Amino acid sequence: MTAKAVTRMALAALAPTAVAGDLVVKYDQSQLLRIPRPVASIIIGNPSIADVTVQTPNLLVVTGKTFGITNVIALDSDRNVIQDQRVVVVRDGTSQVSLYRGLKRETYNCAPQCNPSLMAGDDPKFFGEVRAGFQGKTQFSDKAADDTGGSSN
Repeated sequence: MTAKAVTRMALAALAPTAVAGDLVVKYDQSQLLRIPRPVASIIIGNPSIADVTVQTPNLLVVTGKTFGITNVIALDSDRNVIQDQRVVVVRDGTSQVSLYRGLKRETYNCAPQCNPSLMAGDDPKFFGEVRAGFQGKTQFSDKAADDTGGSSN
């Protein structure tokens, strides 16, 4: 068995597994979670895995930040549990391609053209280069928006 095959098997074994009733959220994407009655506060089991914002008193937005399993607990104003929801963050493999160079992985988003993508677990050098490029572009855009007063006119 090749090192590539062993690596793929190991990654598959470590991938979070969803069960019925779980809220499955794709990495770097959001899902809506409807709550039966108004929410007063939210508790996130592991905020490094998922982030939650209250859109309306009965609607939460759950965003996958990294792979894994956590939970979200919604409380009412009397601190009673309204809902305790397990959240599973998974990879969206529908438009992504992983390029392996030995044990080093690079991820590309290919919809419709392939461009580098930030993905946890990628080769640190590749990840750092992609991150630096994204940060530079964001800083450039932010500066342009500041220079024009935030207007596109």
